[in-house]
Amino acid sequence: MVGIGTIVLGVADVRRAVAFWSEALGYVPRDEVEDDWAVLVPPDRSGPGIALGLSETPPQRHPRVHLDLYAADAADQAAEVERLVALGAERVDWDLYPEDPDFVVLADTEGNRFCVIDTSHP
Repeated sequence: MVGIGTIVLGVADVRRAVAFWSEALGYVPRDEVEDDWAVLVPPDRSGPGIALGLSETPPQRHPRVHLDLYAADAADQAAEVERLVALGAERVDWDLYPEDPDFVVLADTEGNRFCVIDTSHP
């Protein structure tokens, strides 16, 4: 049986993406950061890593795959959204929000979409 080891994101600036995702997740580089490739992992090496690879492909407006970051409740979600925006993420004017969403769509410094989920939302 296999498991998820690393989630790969295409980026235009590997070092900028490393700076954002390191702060966003508290991850650390697994190896030396290169200009075209880096892998970030949890400090205790538990859980999947995030690989950041140089890409010329633009981010998708409605990506088929994205990251969901979990927040404990609505207050935690709001605080995390503000923290991530302060780190360089941008709010996305998402045209597919349901009537009462449990998620907020953001884009990282490279334009990759991700969500911050309120896990207490009914």
